Amino acid sequence: MSSVSRRQFLVTTGTSAITAVFLKGCLGNPPETTSSISSTEVTPVTLTPETTPETPTIQLGFAPIFEAAPLIVAKEKGFFAKYGMNEVEIAKQANWGSARDNVEIGSAGGGIDGGQWQMPMPYLISEGLITKNNVKIPMYVLAMLNTQGNGIAIAKAQEGKNITLDMTKAKDYIVGLKQSGKPFRAAFTFPKVNQDFWIRYWLAAGGINPDTDVNLMTVPAAQTVANMKTGSMEGFSTGDPWPTRIVADDIGFMSALTAQIWANHPEEYLAIRADWVDKNPKATKAVLKAVMEAQQWCDTQSNRAELAQILSGANYFNVPATVLKPALMGKYKMGDGQPDIDDYKMAVQYWKTDKGSVSYPYKSLDLWFLTESVRWGFLPASYLDTAKALIDKVNREDIWKEAAKEAGIPDADIPTSTSRGVEKFFDGKEFNPENPKAYLDSLTIKNI
Repeated sequence: MSSVSRRQFLVTTGTSAITAVFLKGCLGNPPETTSSISSTEVTPVTLTPETTPETPTIQLGFAPIFEAAPLIVAKEKGFFAKYGMNEVEIAKQANWGSARDNVEIGSAGGGIDGGQWQMPMPYLISEGLITKNNVKIPMYVLAMLNTQGNGIAIAKAQEGKNITLDMTKAKDYIVGLKQSGKPFRAAFTFPKVNQDFWIRYWLAAGGINPDTDVNLMTVPAAQTVANMKTGSMEGFSTGDPWPTRIVADDIGFMSALTAQIWANHPEEYLAIRADWVDKNPKATKAVLKAVMEAQQWCDTQSNRAELAQILSGANYFNVPATVLKPALMGKYKMGDGQPDIDDYKMAVQYWKTDKGSVSYPYKSLDLWFLTESVRWGFLPASYLDTAKALIDKVNREDIWKEAAKEAGIPDADIPTSTSRGVEKFFDGKEFNPENPKAYLDSLTIKNI
């Protein structure tokens, strides 16, 4: 197995001065924590010896995008406290590098015990592929936080160039920019994970090689608007509210929603250090029960206006609720002559969709992330030979099921299979978790 040294990784992720300037909350620098402003009274459950948490305290990190909503709501609506976790702190991370560094040192060192993650970050951290000195920090994936809620925003200067969901019409233009020495510059918030994968899949489906035909870079989510304003990039793949904020500020337009690329796709996850979970199994289930209740609250359409108000707070997104609410309701102004979208099913979802459970961490979806990592050369092909064993070690869907049963979740909402079945993408490709190599063979553009 080849590994990526920390120095090499930092060079990869920190090439822009902007990224360096906004890097805070790293090793030895505690993350910014938030305080509860909840005005909702939630009746605590009656705790028994079997359900009383070993500790009421945990430090969880989050990034200011829609994926964080279940953690924020669990704090603000009192769901953590309801299950005996009344000293939970959720800490805003400056960027994903900060989150990685903070989980390395853990809460004992002023960092975090876990929180919200792009996939497959918990695997990369567990394998020591992106940690200091390649030290393995075992983590457990405990729940998926949401599906959808991401988009690819394009700078206004690129209007009229056919940069839409179907990139085949823009291929000659994009390749021509590269040949002229002024390549199309596209960014994401962290390399080799979700938002990198979405823009890569979108480009490759249009016949554009993301490794050779464009320039990709890493920029923190909260800096997307500023970077688009200054013209330092032409495209950005990230979670809402930042793509819709770019449209609202008339800086750019939406070329594609990830919900269009892959309906009900896996997005970000709750993952916690394995040593914390192993030491605190009852507290872990209490955290999960609170997050599940928060996910159900977030998924109630009539709560979306209040959700926008909660997320808009300065401690969280610091974005007006009027900007957040349309996307939460599935209302997207696409721009550049494209029809607007008004479909709640296209919005971020947190608990249940037509595809099934959102919260349950299907092992088959973890396998897609590892397979896509092999596709782009981020992991050696040999990983597919041992993927099942690795997933069984990191993915703790068994703890999710235990927590769901304790919380009284109906049996109908508790999956009986660790596979979500065959996944279908907008370009006609299919991923069958029973045969990931067939998926790789079907792809024209890859780096294997």
